[in-house]
Amino acid sequence: MRWPRASRPGHDGRVPPTVTIALTSPHTTAARGALRAYFTDIVGRYHGRAACSTEIDQVLADTDALEPPHGLLWLAGQETAVLGCAGLRFVPGGIGEVTRVWVSPAARRRGVASALLATVEAAAREHGLSLLRLDTRDDLVEARALYARCGFTEVPAFNDDVYARHWFAKTLG
Repeated sequence: MRWPRASRPGHDGRVPPTVTIALTSPHTTAARGALRAYFTDIVGRYHGRAACSTEIDQVLADTDALEPPHGLLWLAGQETAVLGCAGLRFVPGGIGEVTRVWVSPAARRRGVASALLATVEAAAREHGLSLLRLDTRDDLVEARALYARCGFTEVPAFNDDVYARHWFAKTLG
């Protein structure tokens, strides 16, 4: 697979060598594979067991929210391998919700997630959004640390998602 768009630097100013980030439709084979891996990871972690195909298929049905005009989805890749993904949903009021941030276990701790978040943030600015927000669970400790490193601050709950225990926001200037 070719990655047509150059990477943007991560929040630490470095782009992982040879990693590119491309805007893509959530309906491509590569995107479906990344989203399936994301849900397999987080559903399995939540339940303490392997996620079954039916559970994954149910949550994959929500991918239209990551396609214009509702949102956007990016894949991080290296050569032909998909390393991760991140999505942005457009919410009324100039708000963007960051979602589906995931990096393959083999690519973690290499700056891929930071580069994905920097790409999401740049796109949010380009679309005139004034605020980014996201929610996450208690057990996703690494995600909470990543969001704090990237300038997100913990805020009061802004939704009633049954899985969310932490809510973050970042004002865009």
